[in-house]
Amino acid sequence: MTRRLSPRTLIALATGLVVAIAAAVVGVLLTRGDAEPPKEALPLRPVAKVALPGDNSRFDYASLDPDRHLLFIAHLGASQVIEVDVRTNHVVRTIDNLPGVHGVLVVPALHRVYATATEANQVAAIDETTGTVLHRSPTGDYPDGLAYDPGHHTVWTTNESGGSETVVDATTGAVRGTVTLGGEAGNVAYDPTTRQMLVDVQTRNELAVIDPTALHITRRMPLPGCGHDHGLTLAPADRLAFVACDGNARLLTVDLTTWRVTGSDQVGQDPDVLAYDPAARHLYVAAESGWVTTADNHDRHLIVTGRAHLADGAHVVAVDPTTHLSYYPVPHGSDGHSALLVYRPGP
Repeated sequence: MTRRLSPRTLIALATGLVVAIAAAVVGVLLTRGDAEPPKEALPLRPVAKVALPGDNSRFDYASLDPDRHLLFIAHLGASQVIEVDVRTNHVVRTIDNLPGVHGVLVVPALHRVYATATEANQVAAIDETTGTVLHRSPTGDYPDGLAYDPGHHTVWTTNESGGSETVVDATTGAVRGTVTLGGEAGNVAYDPTTRQMLVDVQTRNELAVIDPTALHITRRMPLPGCGHDHGLTLAPADRLAFVACDGNARLLTVDLTTWRVTGSDQVGQDPDVLAYDPAARHLYVAAESGWVTTADNHDRHLIVTGRAHLADGAHVVAVDPTTHLSYYPVPHGSDGHSALLVYRPGP
C-alpha cells in the first residue's frame, strides 16, 4: 500500500530539496571561482602579429628553440604542428598527420621535436631540420603534455584520462616503461636539481615525484587550496614549482625544498599553460578564458604584475629566455584569422 504524505510533510521535503540544491550550486561556484579576478593592466607591449595557416580551430601547447629561433605550435584542430621562424616572423612549414595533437616539445640538444597525437594515443618524434616524422610510439589514453629527461635520454608523456606516464626512449622511440599515477594526469616537468620528474595528479589535487630510474613514485605532495592541478612549470634555480589549478582559478607556489605551498594567487578562469623566463624571473599564466596573468619572482615569492583579457583563445604561451618575448597563438586574431601574437615586457 502506498502511504500518502501530509501537506506539511510535502512542504518540508520541498523546502529541504531547494536548500540542498542552493547549497550545492553555491558550493560549485565557490569551488570554481566563476568571477574573473580584479583586472590589472598587463605589463606587455605588442610587437607583432603573425598570420598562421589553417582554420580557426583550437591551438594547444607551443615550444621554442631559442638557439635556432624556431617556435613549434600544436594546431590541435588541424592535427598539425606549425613551425615559425621568430626572427623573421614567417611560417617555415606545417607538419601534418598528427591526429588531435596536443603537446609539443622541442629538445634543442637533439634537434628533435616531440608531439602527442592524442587521437591515436601516440607520441611522434620529428626531425627539427626537415620536419620529417621519424617514428611514432604508443602511449596510454589521451596523451597530452611532454617533458624531456636528459639524464636518462627519455621523453615523458602525460596520459591524462589514462592516469599514467609513458616513458619513451628519445632516440629509438622504444617504450621504456609506464608509471601509474592513481588519478588523472596533468602536466609533467623535469627537475634538473634532483633529477626527478614532477607530475600533477589533477583528480587527487597532488604533486607526484617520480624516480626516473626506478620508475617509481617517491613522494605525493597534497596541494591544499587547489582544485584540479593541471598546469606546471618550474624555477629550478630557486627550487620552486608553479602549479595552475584549473578547477578554481588559483596559481600555487610550491617550495621544492620544504615541500610546502608558500603562495596562492588568483588567475583567469581555467588556467592552462604556464611559461617561465628564468633570466628575467617572469612567469606567464595563460587561461582558457583568454586572460593572461603575469608575475615576478622576487626572493622566491611571486608578485602579480598584471592580469587581464589578452585575446579569446589565448590559453597557450611560450617565452624566449634570450629576447624575453612571449608568444600566444590564437584561433581568432583581430581580423578573424588565426594568428600568433607577440609581446615584449614593458608598460
